[in-house]
Amino acid sequence: MLNHEPLAILQLTDTHIMASSEDTLLGVNTAYYFKAVLESVIHSGRKFDLCLVTGDIAQDPVISSYQYLLKQLERLDIPCICLPGNHDDLEIMRQVFSTDTINCRKQLITGQWQIIALNSQVPDSAGGYVSDGELTFLENCLENNKELNALIAVHHHSVPTGSSWMDTMIIENARSIFDILDKYPNAKAVINGHIHQEMDIQLNACRILTTPSTCFQFKPLSDHFSLDDTSPGYRWLHLYENGLIDSGIVRIPEKISGLRTNNEGY
Repeated sequence: MLNHEPLAILQLTDTHIMASSEDTLLGVNTAYYFKAVLESVIHSGRKFDLCLVTGDIAQDPVISSYQYLLKQLERLDIPCICLPGNHDDLEIMRQVFSTDTINCRKQLITGQWQIIALNSQVPDSAGGYVSDGELTFLENCLENNKELNALIAVHHHSVPTGSSWMDTMIIENARSIFDILDKYPNAKAVINGHIHQEMDIQLNACRILTTPSTCFQFKPLSDHFSLDDTSPGYRWLHLYENGLIDSGIVRIPEKISGLRTNNEGY
């Protein structure tokens, strides 16, 4: 039987906010759809304890982009941890996301769980890599808290998606991450963004969860850059004290409009 009162987590990812909330990316007003997803969360009736924003927060990594997101996230009135993606500027993120509630903290311990945030950003590259320092941080968190279940959040994907163009950007040293996780059975899940689509697979003892973007989606199983008109959404997770996880995807009912599917990249 599942334990009562799980830790409820909201994952938002790949918001791609522009310098102006009126600007569009691939024909899509990313700020509008982020706000629409947030409205869906607020009016869903679901109560969340924590929000994880897993990278590519800004398409234009300037102060105004992050300030827009900060203002919107404040409406949730819960702690939010923001991770950098390949489009982000981590220093500006740290400057803007610097409140007690909304920040770029690396570790959070609550109840029987620890949340560990890893940086997979490679300067001037779309691909992912987790530095030796980040790997050491991960192992120290797990080693020093063996009695706690762990959820690891990172921007880039750690397992292949089946889309060859996307998998050129996989975390280059993902095997090093799993070499660590395999030693700690309480490392229950890795969640990420970047791929603009949902996945839910089991890899040894660890569950791998990915989440749709709050704006446009990528078409699954594509050899080349390809967009999908599936609606934006978010992921919810319930983390139970005994290590079990319930999770699902919620998409807004509104179809995405303005999407230019004939683009070859962004």
